[in-house]
Amino acid sequence: MATEEDVRRIASGLPGVSEKPCYGTPGFYVRGRLFARIHDAPEVLVLWRASVEERDELIASAPDAFFTTDHYRNHASVLVRLPRIDTEELAELLDESRALRARR
Repeated sequence: MATEEDVRRIASGLPGVSEKPCYGTPGFYVRGRLFARIHDAPEVLVLWRASVEERDELIASAPDAFFTTDHYRNHASVLVRLPRIDTEELAELLDESRALRARR
């Protein structure tokens, strides 16, 4: 079960990452680009993905852990229920998102 503290610990340990507020919650940036942020809903993380299609595949693979809302419908990000994933998966997801945003 991952927590907001795990997000902070893992994200801050990744190369080039800084934390600053984003929409009133902690956001994580690489090269000035947001790649993840704590959502205003409890225990939910907003995480950048490569594409809407990739996001949809992730949701289909584990709908209890990953979801979206109408607000994010056309955006390449996924909402993650932190208690539904472990810290190893969280670390992989954060690193993938950071790498995607660092390249662009």
